[in-house]
Amino acid sequence: MKHNVLGRSFVPRKFYPRGAYFEPALDDAKLYIERLVIEENLQNNLGDLERQDKSEAYTIEVLGDGEVLIKIASPLGGLHALESFAQLFFAHSTPLSGSYTPYAPVLIKDNPTFEHRGLNLDMSRNWISPAAVKRTIEAMAANKLNRLHLHASDAQSWPLEIPALPDLALKGAYSPAQIWHTEDLEAVQLHGTYFGVQVFVEIDLPGHTTSIGNAYPHLVTAIDVPWPEYALEPPSGQLRLNSSEVPPFIATLLDDLLSRTSYHSSLFHLGGDEVNLNAYLLDPTVKSSSRQVLQPLLQAFIDHVISIATKHSLTVIMWEEMVLDWNLNLPQNVMVQTWRGSDDNAIGLILDKGYRTLFGSNAQWYLDCGHGWFVEPEPSNHESPIRPPYLDYCSPYKNWRHIYAYDPVAEIPQSQRHLVRGGEAHLWGELTDSVNLDGMLWPRVAAAAEVTWSAPGKKPEESTTRRLADMRERLVMQGVRAGVVQMEWCLRYQGRCRL
Repeated sequence: MKHNVLGRSFVPRKFYPRGAYFEPALDDAKLYIERLVIEENLQNNLGDLERQDKSEAYTIEVLGDGEVLIKIASPLGGLHALESFAQLFFAHSTPLSGSYTPYAPVLIKDNPTFEHRGLNLDMSRNWISPAAVKRTIEAMAANKLNRLHLHASDAQSWPLEIPALPDLALKGAYSPAQIWHTEDLEAVQLHGTYFGVQVFVEIDLPGHTTSIGNAYPHLVTAIDVPWPEYALEPPSGQLRLNSSEVPPFIATLLDDLLSRTSYHSSLFHLGGDEVNLNAYLLDPTVKSSSRQVLQPLLQAFIDHVISIATKHSLTVIMWEEMVLDWNLNLPQNVMVQTWRGSDDNAIGLILDKGYRTLFGSNAQWYLDCGHGWFVEPEPSNHESPIRPPYLDYCSPYKNWRHIYAYDPVAEIPQSQRHLVRGGEAHLWGELTDSVNLDGMLWPRVAAAAEVTWSAPGKKPEESTTRRLADMRERLVMQGVRAGVVQMEWCLRYQGRCRL
């Protein structure tokens, strides 16, 4: 704990005017924390909380005599409490003078609003290394986020090693150096467990599966055709929906993967978004783009995937299209993740069907928006949509204030809010790799974290800015190359950058 405090504290000089006296003098009387007691008891008095909420709740009491008492109902609450305790301290500007807190004595009572507080990280379109993901997990823990959703495969590459199907990664990854081996995934999930972050995998099915065709072309339709008509991104290709060879392939794939991931996570995301109808005109087992023809085939496919996940005792998450566009009949324990548009109406429609849901729309929490497109202008196409100012489909950029102000449950009646299990910020990887990952995520994900922990519906104020800027400095001390929250002058001279 001492190392945790001393190694991550920072000198907060940029929060005070130039020349201001902001820290205790070295010759002041000192009171040291000599004893820290953690009391774990399910019956701990942590307020009027349901048992589920209580599992992550905690209290911290820093007494005037230097003793610290932490009360928790589970180890997860303990991780959050120790994180908050460390964030009470600042480093002294004099070297080797330790850390201090200006907040003692203090009593903190804290618990999350939402159970699922997550980040969706695309690791398939560009290379995201296991080391970068571990660093991200540590930053998530500092912000009390507890779910890391790895979008682990897509049309462009298949980076995950599947021992039962070795050619998937050998032929589907960009290169042998860009494969996540089984020990990499195991180490990342275990790292998440140490930090209170449950790491789960998404295998997007049946769309976004072109990379499977690199190893198993007979399972995929609409390969090597002009992509704009058959996919939203290149290259086109989807699993065949009526092939007798696809179900056993899926069973082999998922039995291998889920038998390993289920040791560390209770969740599996099967994808289910952006199924292209035209692709099935080219599917020799279907030869139709009719929803009436495709719907029962898609129902059978999704039923098969769910049955495999259920065999491994996993809760299934899927994207909203399977409910809202395809009207599939799904088990009530499925979680449906919304993403399109403002998504307020989508949440309501899903809740009306009785499903649990996760929020995080592309209009609010898509972190890749506003950075431009990957699509190149075709020189011979004078009507190309790729033209100045070269905006991507979900521009503008979602700055941290926009993310903080998001209130996905504003129009949801209290009688249904228990079905809203939480949300995720999303970073799709077209223009992100391990090098620029930190700046794409932080500090904006910290703003989303506060929404999911402390409740949505708050307007960003100057106190929010200063709180987030404090977190940014702590992340930098952890080795995270987080972006700037505020101009230093505005932090030094509080109240003088208002309009």
